[in-house]
Amino acid sequence: MTNFGIINVVMEKFVRLFGKKPIIAMIHLRALPGTPLYDGDLEAIVAAARHDLLALQEAGVDAVMFGNENDRPYELEVDRASVATMAYVIGRLASEIRVPFGVDVLWDPLATMALAAATGAQFVREIFTGLYGSDMGLWQGRAAEALRYRKRLMRDDLFLFYNISAEFASPLDQRSLPERAKSAVFSSLADAILISGPMTGEAAPLEHLQAVKEALPNVPVLANTGVRHETVAKILKISDGAIVGTALKRDGITWNEVDPKRAKAFMEIVREARGY
Repeated sequence: MTNFGIINVVMEKFVRLFGKKPIIAMIHLRALPGTPLYDGDLEAIVAAARHDLLALQEAGVDAVMFGNENDRPYELEVDRASVATMAYVIGRLASEIRVPFGVDVLWDPLATMALAAATGAQFVREIFTGLYGSDMGLWQGRAAEALRYRKRLMRDDLFLFYNISAEFASPLDQRSLPERAKSAVFSSLADAILISGPMTGEAAPLEHLQAVKEALPNVPVLANTGVRHETVAKILKISDGAIVGTALKRDGITWNEVDPKRAKAFMEIVREARGY
């Protein structure tokens, strides 16, 4: 099969899994065991995640993704207790999940693959490629290890979102963003490309999304951060979808719980923008 044929298959898989122009909503878990902000209440983590899951599904999001955004300061090799707890929480909620779900263990691609295999997640998001100077020090992509690990875990079906503009970091690679995106698809087997702002909750410039989408017209390209009620319609005109967290929270604050009214209002805007 030619590269063009492979890319078309990936786009078809994306639409089958998520629909057209999907909204993938974040379930930001409370701080997990082994991290500085953990308060010792495991059941509160489950209860908060259940609240967010049910509110997001009621609002009509197309998929959800479980992440450990509260495990600050972040690590490049995550504590095993955090990964085990994420699996426990998702297992507790499994019977209530009605939409496709994914996982992201910040910022550890191998832990993310392991969690996906343990929970039956359909997709993952991570920094798989690139070299960055970051809050965590020198940050190097691990696509080769992660995809070989996925193979050993027998999860070739797992859909891979590659974040190529890492938050809390600056790329040391001097190539343009479109060049890095094309390279990630060609050499590192990305299924979809994510474009981020400088940190969680902050938007990527629309011109960055536009440039990458023009470079990869047949590959899913999504906005990864800072998508809000007032911008989502413009973003969906350019991108193939969006990952949304902060905009759906109470008062628009990342660390708060999902606000059902904000989530419903957001999805009403999305449905109008999509025309369905």
